[in-house]
Amino acid sequence: MSGKEGSGGFRKRKHDNFPHGQRREEKENVNPSSALMTSFKSFQLELDTRHDKYERLVKLSRDITIESKRTIFLLHRFTSAANGEEILNESEVKLDAVRRKINQVAQELIGEDMYQFHRAISPGLQEYVEAVSFQYFIKTRSLISVEEINKQLIFTAEDREETTNTTSNSHDKQPHTWSLKVTPVDYLLGVADLTGELMRLCISSVGNGDIDTPFELSQFLRQIYDGFTFIGNTGPYEVSKKLYTLKQSLAKVENACYTLKVRGSEIPKHMLADVFSTKTELIDQEEGLS
Repeated sequence: MSGKEGSGGFRKRKHDNFPHGQRREEKENVNPSSALMTSFKSFQLELDTRHDKYERLVKLSRDITIESKRTIFLLHRFTSAANGEEILNESEVKLDAVRRKINQVAQELIGEDMYQFHRAISPGLQEYVEAVSFQYFIKTRSLISVEEINKQLIFTAEDREETTNTTSNSHDKQPHTWSLKVTPVDYLLGVADLTGELMRLCISSVGNGDIDTPFELSQFLRQIYDGFTFIGNTGPYEVSKKLYTLKQSLAKVENACYTLKVRGSEIPKHMLADVFSTKTELIDQEEGLS
């Protein structure tokens, strides 16, 4: 047994040499107005302010996610609606409401390093990219670029929300224009999620008697998948994780196209959607077992 250990075999801690009463007196003798205490109080205020801002951004990101999902659900009615333009106009109104929320996020980040709060806002931005790209595809049958998305997220003093509750000193003097840029990673993750919505659009289109859309979607999804495979394992971990889901969506759409090409004349149009749904469930079960 070494000399550092007591009779019980446990190492004696250094502060055990000082009685508890002496440590209590030292705490009472601390001067609250000293330079050290003042510095720590300023650190506490700065950390509390940053934490409060982070929580506000998390709440705004949740609101952006919810409104973006509602926009996506609305756009899925485009294939079955009698007036598709009305659906697109209503979706544009909803996306404008989402951008007003993003405007509040951009105001919170004025004078801040966005990457310090990126984890708080990333889920909302990904869902927004998914909704915007889905609407853009329905309109133009092409993929929106990240530059076009960022152009829509440049705000001016006229866009400033009157009801924004802010406590940060950085909001006292705001510039005439400010923006929030979608990062390349958020853009890629949003596009990867878009493929799932396009797969659902393919099935619903067939159910409505549209035979051409599945083949168009198959070619479009193949191009997206090829682009993601170029990234491979060299990109961020989240992107490589989404690649498996993207491959699943592509396989389901290609399976639908195969059924249309081979057995399309044998199956009545009103039954095609049920056949595809059954095949999709079988694919999911096989992938779950493998």
